[in-house]
Amino acid sequence: MPETLRVEFRGRPIHVEVIDMPVDQLYYNPATHRVSAQRAHDPLQEKELAKDSWSDAGQKYLHQLLMAKPSDPHVRDPEFDKLMESLQEFKQNEPGLISREGVLVNGNTRRAALKELGVQTIRVGVLPASCTWDDIRSVELSLQLRPDRRREYSYINRLMAIEEQTSLGLPHAAIAKLFHTTTPALERDTWVLGQLRDLVKRSEHGEKRLRLMDFEDAKESFAELHRTYIKEKSKSKEKADTLLEYRLAAIVLDIAKTDIRAIQTNFREKYLQHRLPEGPRTLTPEPAKAVSIPGLNRSVPAPSSETAQARALTDSLLKAKATQKSGPAAAPDELTEANRSFKLLKEAFGESIRAALDAMRKEKKRLAAPDRVVAAVDDLHQCVTDLVLARGNNSLDEGAFDDTLISLKQALTKVSAEASKSIQLPGDGLSWLREAVAGQQ
Repeated sequence: MPETLRVEFRGRPIHVEVIDMPVDQLYYNPATHRVSAQRAHDPLQEKELAKDSWSDAGQKYLHQLLMAKPSDPHVRDPEFDKLMESLQEFKQNEPGLISREGVLVNGNTRRAALKELGVQTIRVGVLPASCTWDDIRSVELSLQLRPDRRREYSYINRLMAIEEQTSLGLPHAAIAKLFHTTTPALERDTWVLGQLRDLVKRSEHGEKRLRLMDFEDAKESFAELHRTYIKEKSKSKEKADTLLEYRLAAIVLDIAKTDIRAIQTNFREKYLQHRLPEGPRTLTPEPAKAVSIPGLNRSVPAPSSETAQARALTDSLLKAKATQKSGPAAAPDELTEANRSFKLLKEAFGESIRAALDAMRKEKKRLAAPDRVVAAVDDLHQCVTDLVLARGNNSLDEGAFDDTLISLKQALTKVSAEASKSIQLPGDGLSWLREAVAGQQ
C-alpha cells in the first residue's frame, strides 16, 4: 500500500502521496520561517537571494543558513549536527513535504542534513497542484508548530511568523491557538517584536545597523522587560518609558536578566549618573516635539527630558554595537571608538547594578517568596548529603521520608496554584513547576 502523509490543507485534513525524490532536484523554500531573520546576516547574499531565489547562489545561501546557529550564522548549529547523526543512524523517519514544483514546504533542514551526508534521495509528500504560496506558508506553520516537534523555530523567527499571521488579519485568539500559546503571551510577543524593530531602526547610521537576529538570545530578558513595563506603566507612563530605555540599554550590553532587575525608576539618579563616562553623562538629546494625530486635531506629548536623555544613551549604545557587528564595513578608528564606548558603558552599568543590588539586599526587611524558595533549595541540597550519609550507615527511616515527600508534593502543588494566580505570563521556572505537579495529580 502506498505511503501517505496527513496534512492540514486549506482548513481541512488531506492525505498526500509520499514518493522518493532526488535530494539535488529539490529547492529550499526562500519563504521558510526557519531562517526569516537570519537572511539579513549577509546583505550581499541576501540581495542575490531576493533577486533569484532559485539560483545556485541563492540556494547555497539558504543551505548555509539552515546549518547555522540562529543567534550567530558564522557558527554551525550543534542541533544540526545532532540531526545529521540521527539521520545517519536511524535514516529518515518522517517524510518531508514539497510542492509540485519541487519547493520544500517542510523538511528544509532535513534536506540540508541529507546533502551534507551525501544521501541521494529523500522521502516527501507532494501537495496538490493548486497549492499557492499562501498555502505553503500555512502548511509549513501547521506542521512546524505541532507540540511534538523536536526543533522549534528560533525565537526571532517565531516572532516574525506571528507577525505574518497578524498581517493576514487573523484574530489574536486564532493565532494563539495556532502557535499553542495564550492571547496575553501573543500580545507580549507582538510588543517585543515592535521594540526589536524600533531598536534596529535606531541603530542605523550610514550603512551600519543591527539585525533582528542580534537579539536572538534575549528572549527571557524581553519577556521580563514586558512584565515590568506594563506594571510600571499602570502607575506612571513617563517613569515606565524612562525605565524601559535603561533596561533596553542593559539588554544591548548583554547584561544578565537577573542583574537587569536591579534597574529601577531611580537607577540613573542614584547609581548611574556619576559613573557614566563624560561623553554619555553630558549627552544632550535633541528637543523632542509633540506628535500630532492626523484627523483628530490632537497631539501626543513629547517624551520628558529624562526619558529623552535615557533614549539618547540607548541610541548611542545601539550605534556602537551596530559598528561592532559591521566588521570590515567600519573604519578602524570608528571600530576602536565603538569598542571603547561600549566597554566604558558596560563597566558603568555593571558597577551601578552591583551598587543597586547591594542596596536592595540591605533594605530588605523580610523574606520574599523567592527568598523562601532559595532557603528551601539550600535545605534540599543538605537533604542530598543526609541521604548519602544515611545510606552509608543504613539509618534512613524510609516511611517517615516517604511521608515528607507527600507533604512536599502537596506544598509544591499549592505554590504552583498560587503563583499561577499571581503571574499571568509564567517564565521557565513556573512553567516547569506547573507541568511537574500537573503530571502528579
